[in-house]
Amino acid sequence: MKRITTGLLTTVILHTMINAQQEIPLYTVVPNSKPAENLEKSVTGTDGITRISNVSVPTITVYKAAGGTGKQPAVIICPGGGYAILAVSHEGIDVAKAFNEMGVTAFVLKYRLPDDRIMEDKSIGPLQDAERATQWVREHATEYNIDPHRIGIMGFSAGGHLASTLSTHYGETVIANPRKTSLRPDFSILIYPVISFSDSIGHRGSRERLIGKAPAAAAIQKYSNERQVNKKTPPAFLVHAKDDRTVPWQNSEQYYEALQKNKVKARVFYYERGGHGFGMHNKTSDLKWMDALKEWLRDQHIL
Repeated sequence: MKRITTGLLTTVILHTMINAQQEIPLYTVVPNSKPAENLEKSVTGTDGITRISNVSVPTITVYKAAGGTGKQPAVIICPGGGYAILAVSHEGIDVAKAFNEMGVTAFVLKYRLPDDRIMEDKSIGPLQDAERATQWVREHATEYNIDPHRIGIMGFSAGGHLASTLSTHYGETVIANPRKTSLRPDFSILIYPVISFSDSIGHRGSRERLIGKAPAAAAIQKYSNERQVNKKTPPAFLVHAKDDRTVPWQNSEQYYEALQKNKVKARVFYYERGGHGFGMHNKTSDLKWMDALKEWLRDQHIL
């Protein structure tokens, strides 16, 4: 067979290899699971947003930062969606690519959504996946040229609840961890996050899906993460719009105040307008929170 190689063909192949993303299952055997049909579905709406539902096989997708010398920081991104879906495009893939431009390797986490159909205990399912993602990235840091001491967690909306849960509950090991790998993120980035499950400012839909429609007071307390901050909670960067009617901005305020009280480094970036779910681009303002985040990451010696 005659082999033909042209400059154009070589360029196309190289471009494909560089841009191909690696999706990795988090587990060989998914813990805390029941035998159930895989009903996962991915739909792209007329708004251009891709939403994934019924996740039962959790994965991480690798977005490797190109170039650079020395070990790179990494971030694990948890898309939002009220613990009902994952808005994986504008709160996941797009953000990962922006981090790559900063020299940060990103991992988009497709975490299980709380569901009695597929889980023995739905309240810990998402946390298991966040812990496992952190464990996996840290244990594979060398092969991805990652600094194991600069691995952060990021979340949008309910993904922000998951990220803040990991940041405050990392000591509650809900996965197998034979190597005793640290599950603590080195920093967290929380974008219009659900923080509290309180009646006053909590997001009722996220609360009901994670801990049920009639949760015990102890469960509400446990997953109201502003109440779980201590001096070892990772530094955090938060973003919120003050006209957010879905997740009140006081979620970010109370978490920030708890960090300040415990002398943990933090910054909160408020917009006056913008509502909820704007991703990286708040169309009501010329100010880009990603620019402020980049500055903060430099101040924390992460970049």
